[in-house]
Formats: sequence, structure tokens, C-alpha cells
Amino acid sequence: MKLIKLEEKYKPLLYDMMDEWYAYGEKIVPYAIRKTDYHDFEKYLESLEVKAETEQSVPDSTYFCLDEERNIFVGAVNIRHYLNESLLKNGGHIGDGIRPSERRKGYATKMIGLALEECKMLGIDKVLMVCDKNNIGSAKSIMNNGGILENEIVVDGVVEQRYWITVKR
Repeated sequence: MKLIKLEEKYKPLLYDMMDEWYAYGEKIVPYAIRKTDYHDFEKYLESLEVKAETEQSVPDSTYFCLDEERNIFVGAVNIRHYLNESLLKNGGHIGDGIRPSERRKGYATKMIGLALEECKMLGIDKVLMVCDKNNIGSAKSIMNNGGILENEIVVDGVVEQRYWITVKR
């Protein structure tokens, strides 16, 4: 498994993953891979990375998790290069998601580990990850990567858990 940036050659893998996810009928995470219609591939590709800070966003990078043996995308991660006030409260440095058919197979733990390597290259020493309290699988994947629960907060009526991970140099 490895993290890759999306390119034209991966378009069929993207379509396969996204078609499955939308058919499943749940909110797709990370937001970066659902904010633009993937059927308009060029526009979608451009939307995957924020280059400059705005009021709502900070620079970020989006990666897809490629299972090279099976040649499928199992999920995606979005890494925010630093945090603004909003992301510090809810969102954190890494947003991640595994497509429905590939869950409970250890991919989230592995993908977060790969994302932490990317964070290290960006110079991020402490990574904040946030998940819904009722998302036990996500919490386990974060803790498997060294996540320490700082606190729980309520955002829009949902209890969110905030975990910090110290990136090893």
C-alpha cells in the first residue's frame, strides 16, 4: 500500500471507489474528495489541493491510498499543512476515510501511518486528528498510530474526540 497523488491513469480507480461510496449512501470523508464532482475529472483534480490560505481553509494535500497488489483505491487522506482556529477545534491535520467494502481490514491504521510520514516531511511534529465519538473504528486507527485523547467537544450536536499524535523524527 502507498499514498499517491491523483493522476489521469488512476481515473478508473477513482470512479470505482467513488461510485461505491455514493451508492452506500453515507457522507464521504475526507471532505476534500467530495467537494467537487469527480465526473468532471480536470476540475476535480484541481480541487484536491488548496494552495493558499483563505478564511475557510489552509493549504492542504490530498492522497489516495492505493493497494498495489489489487490495483484499487481503498481510501483517501487529506493533510492540512497547519491549523487555523476552526481546524484546531474540529477537523485537525488529517481527514481520512476508507471505502465501505474495505473497512475493518486494518487499512485505516496503515493509511494514517503513511499520512504521518507525509506530515513529517511537511515539518508537522504534533498532529491533531478528530473523530466522532461513536466512530470506534476511527478512534482505534488513531490510537494504533499513537493518538492520545486530549478531550471531547460537542460540535453541531455531535461529540467529537480530539487526539494528538507526536510524529517521530
